[in-house]
Parts: sequence; C-alpha cells; structure tokens
Amino acid sequence: MNHTEKLTRYTANFVDELVAAGVTDAVISPGSRSTPMAMTMTEHPDLKQWVIIDERSAAFFALGMAKQTKRPVAIVCTSGTAAANYFPAIVEAHYSRVPLIVLTADRPHELRDVGAPQSIGQLELYGDYPKWFHEMALPEAGEDMLGYVRNKASRAVQTAAQGNAGPVHLNFPFREPLIPDFSLEDLWGDREGGPYRARTEGKRRLDSQQLEQISKKLASSGKGLIICGPQTDPDLTEALAVLAREWEVPVLADPLSQLRAGSHPKDYMIEGYDAFLRSETIRKQLKPDYIIRFGAMPVSKAYLFFIKEHKDIPQFVVENHGGYREPAGNHTEFIDADAATLCRDLANHKPAIASNDAWLATWKRMNRISKEWLQEQDGRNGLTEGGAIRSLMQVIPDNSSIYIGNSMAVRDLDTFFMSTSASLEVLANRGANGIDGMVSSGIGAAASGKPVTLVLGDLSFFHDMNGLLAAKHYGLNITILVVNNNGGGIFSFLPQVNHQDHFETLFGTPLDIDFQHAVNMYGGTYHQPASLPELEETLEKSYQHRGLSVVEVKTDRTENLEWHRNKWQAIENELLQDRG
Repeated sequence: MNHTEKLTRYTANFVDELVAAGVTDAVISPGSRSTPMAMTMTEHPDLKQWVIIDERSAAFFALGMAKQTKRPVAIVCTSGTAAANYFPAIVEAHYSRVPLIVLTADRPHELRDVGAPQSIGQLELYGDYPKWFHEMALPEAGEDMLGYVRNKASRAVQTAAQGNAGPVHLNFPFREPLIPDFSLEDLWGDREGGPYRARTEGKRRLDSQQLEQISKKLASSGKGLIICGPQTDPDLTEALAVLAREWEVPVLADPLSQLRAGSHPKDYMIEGYDAFLRSETIRKQLKPDYIIRFGAMPVSKAYLFFIKEHKDIPQFVVENHGGYREPAGNHTEFIDADAATLCRDLANHKPAIASNDAWLATWKRMNRISKEWLQEQDGRNGLTEGGAIRSLMQVIPDNSSIYIGNSMAVRDLDTFFMSTSASLEVLANRGANGIDGMVSSGIGAAASGKPVTLVLGDLSFFHDMNGLLAAKHYGLNITILVVNNNGGGIFSFLPQVNHQDHFETLFGTPLDIDFQHAVNMYGGTYHQPASLPELEETLEKSYQHRGLSVVEVKTDRTENLEWHRNKWQAIENELLQDRG
C-alpha cells in the first residue's frame, strides 16, 4: 500500500467517524498542509462545508454556529500562524462552554525545529483551554490504525459535547504528497465496532435527603431571591417559572437567561433590576435572606455591587456539571445537579419554604416603576441607544435569535429588553466578553437558517468587518444593527472618562468611518434611519430582504451618558419617594 492510499484511508475514516458521531458542519480555511483533511471533508456526502478564508473569522463563525445549533462544529486549518489565529475563539469557546472540534494540520516530526517554513510549535498550542489535546499519529491504513483514527474522532466529539461543553484539539502531522485518491474502493471504511462511539450521560439529581437539607437552609422569613444568569437550557425556563410561583420568590432574569421571552409564566420575573440596583440606598433596602443562582454570573454590574455588599447572605450556585463561576468571592455553596430537574424537585418542597408577600410586592413595584421610565419615549424621536433596542423588540420576528455584542450593546439589552411572549433566543460571546469576532459569530449563527439579528457597536463591527464575506459568499440572511457612537461608548460610564487629557486617544478611540462603503463592498444593503419610526420600518424591511442587511443608528456618546443617567436618577427618585 503506497503513501497516498494510506493517507486517504486514514483521513477518510477519521472524517466518516466525525459524521457518525454527530458532526454535520465543518468550517475550513484554505491551506496546503491541511489538503488531505479539507479535500476529504468536501467529498463526504453527509458533511456540510463552509470555506472561510481568514482563520480567526472561521473559528468565530463556527462558534456562532455551534451556539445556535447546540452541536459540535469542526474547524480545519493549515500549519503555522493559521492555527494561532484560532486562539481567541477557542478561549471564548472554553469559557462559554461551546463544543468545537479543532483540527490543525502540521508538519511531520522531521520538519519541526529545523527552520522549515510555516512550522511552529503546535503541540498543546492552546494551553489549558481545550478539554482534550491529542497529537495524531502519522497516517497508516492497517486495521489497527483505522480503528485508532476512528476512536480518536469519536472521542473528540464526545469530549467536546459532554458535561460542560468546550473545544478539543487534534493536531495532524501530514507528509507530502498531500493529495488524496478518492477513486479507492470502500473509501469511507467500516463504521461498525467503534468502542468509543457510544456513551450515555445521565443527569445529576439530588436525593431526598440532600433536597431536605437544602430546603432547611432556605427556610427563612421568605425574603429569598432567585437569579438566572446567561444560560441556554430550554428546559430550565418553564421549570424555573414553576419554582418561582411555588415559592413566591422574585427571579432576577438576565437578558441571556432565556427567561424574558417565551410562553412560560413571567409573573415573578424581574427584568428592570439593573436600573434600580444602581442606587446604593435601594441595594441596602433589598437585602435578601438567601440567593440561589442558576446559569453564569449576570451581565449587570449593579447586581455585582449588590452581592458584594451582602457577602454574609447564604448563596447557592447551581451547576449542571460542576464548575466554579463566582467572581464576587462570596461564600458560596455549589450544587451540582441538573438545573431544570432541581427546580422541579425544590418546587415540591414548598411547605418548607416561607413566603413573604411584602418582599415580593416590593420587587414587583420597583420593577414596574423602572420599566415605566425605561419604556418612556424621549430624546431625538427616541433614536437613542436604548431606543434602538426598544425599536428592535417591537419588530423582531418571532422564532428568531438576537446575537448581542459586548460592551454597551449587551448592557442596553439588559436595560431595555422587557418581557415578551415571543419566542426569542438570545446568544452572546459572554465567556471572555471580547469585542473580537462578533460579526463572524452572528453570521455563523445565521448559517443555521434561523433568522438572526446581530446587535453590536461600531468598534465591534470594525474589528471583524472581514466576517461579512461569509454572508456574501453563501448568501446568508442576517440583519446587523450597528449602534455607532463613534468609539468606545462603554468607557464614558467608567472612571476613565474623568481623565480627558487621555480619554479620546486611549479609550474613546473615534473611528470616523463611513461603514456604508464596507457594506457595499460585501454586497449588503445599508440604511441609516433618521428617526424612530424610520428605524422600525427599516428593520421590518430588512427581515424581508434576502442576504446581508446593515442598519446603522448614529448616537452621541456624551448625550447617551446623560440620557442613561437621567433615566437612572428619575427611577431612584421615584422609588425612594414611593417607599413605605
């Protein structure tokens, strides 16, 4: 058997096993050393290939796709710095628990550390961020080696998806010649007998004694608080709504909790807490007896202040598969159990949990007043950063997704996204909270075919404009709402704004770019509405348009800061006057 046949059978069996294990999509970046893997993937009848030229964009595209589909996505690149460009997305996948199968081609061992071109140290290139790294053996085609390569493919998919999902990294040393021979008989080999393919993962559940112990710890005067941070489990929303109703406890629902939208009951949902918890006086008034949190830490900085000021409060954090997500440093009891199942089980322990009507009424009243102020239309026909979010929520299609950018975008969504019965999923890159790769991530989510609206600031848009190529190349439908305050608007809310000698150069960083030219270059449609009615009309039309639609809303950073502060001050004033 010659080299080409060994290479072909080895690679074909690996790719076929990826498909057998559930991989449906592969994102490929062009390169020579990755030729065997790239060409073989394009030959497989059950694998969809997406060719994204830039590796950083490709990895974030795959990340967005994996978030949307809830399935592992494979990414393939050549050797050298191509692989290094995957790093930011791998970091994000690690922290946001997204399954990626990272497949890097490499020089064979004899070409390493000898000055060969496009050869860098790729062994464990991504450090501790992958859940598993494996240096693949050189291609062979004996029965044992074909079993080996299938086992590694299957294990990669299982490891990426099981427990807390995340990236895995397999490094492939390939010798030349690199062109496979697809005329071989029985090209895809034998799927039978793969011992690592089958795995059944059960859900963690507390026994009756453990449930009783937790219920006793929570039994109190009834001033409890449930928090739901960023999470994507569709089973949790209904279960948590039932728990809140049975316990009669308010639920602080993060915009990424999936609790603010959907058909589940929302009587106990508090979505305006970021606005009124900005008041130190109100934070002191609302000291709870206990806190139980589901999902990651909420976006709200006001909530972070709230829990830091109440370090003595018993706090319970629920993790489906373990982990440590408690940045406040408070004393915390972690509960490792399936969140939805735990909610249902705890709901059955209602007699052990005291309720407090006045406590619940206070949270509901503060939420109602805050929402009234936040929903009030004012300022430049409502064409503010908050107004842009409110307009979006008026016209966004049912059964669609919002992919929200970081910095100001996600905070404005937190503030102005009110509860709705519409079926909306909210996605974000809140693992490492970076602004890089946002365009590619949103377009990757849109590749699933589900309507996606990407909302981000001008810096995030600029940072990843080359991600627009995928929308053009594949004719993907996506609406991108760019809120352009000409720089880093988030810094206007931070102490750096008080140092005006350096602020604009180091933090404000105005771009002064006409984005319309970039949108035209990538074949998209561009609109810059001048009023709130025009914005809503433009967004509605964008959902009827095939392909890329970019809607830009221009705002002023200074005006935006004052507008937000006036809202928060008005809310605090009314709540403090209305107390008692």
